Amino acid sequence: QVQLVESGGGLVQAGGSLRLSCTASERTFSNYPMGWFRQAPGKERECVAAISWSGGATYYSESVKGRFTISRDRAKNTVSLQMNSLKPEDTAVYYCAASEDYNASYRTVRTAGHEYHYWGQGTQVTVSS
Repeated sequence: QVQLVESGGGLVQAGGSLRLSCTASERTFSNYPMGWFRQAPGKERECVAAISWSGGATYYSESVKGRFTISRDRAKNTVSLQMNSLKPEDTAVYYCAASEDYNASYRTVRTAGHEYHYWGQGTQVTVSS
């Protein structure tokens, strides 16, 4: 079973940057579409970025487009989220997730939470104004 471990969260001032990383426990992770979700207190969980298993296709929510970049290193079993120009409204717990979809094409991205089968424990990101 794939286990995902996030790191890189913390406290940053508005306008600053953070880089989140997610490491998978098994090599099979390299064949799964991956995503980053976030959930703020009192709000629904949302997908902020997703990437195909090949890395050749990505998705960004409108709220982070142009500021966040998702990437993956299949050889190292990692997926990262570079977050720039952070805003107080980016404050949330961020989760890495993997979709166990062996039929996914090299450009398939998943954006719905129910399409994901494995989740990390979450890492807190706090942006102060």
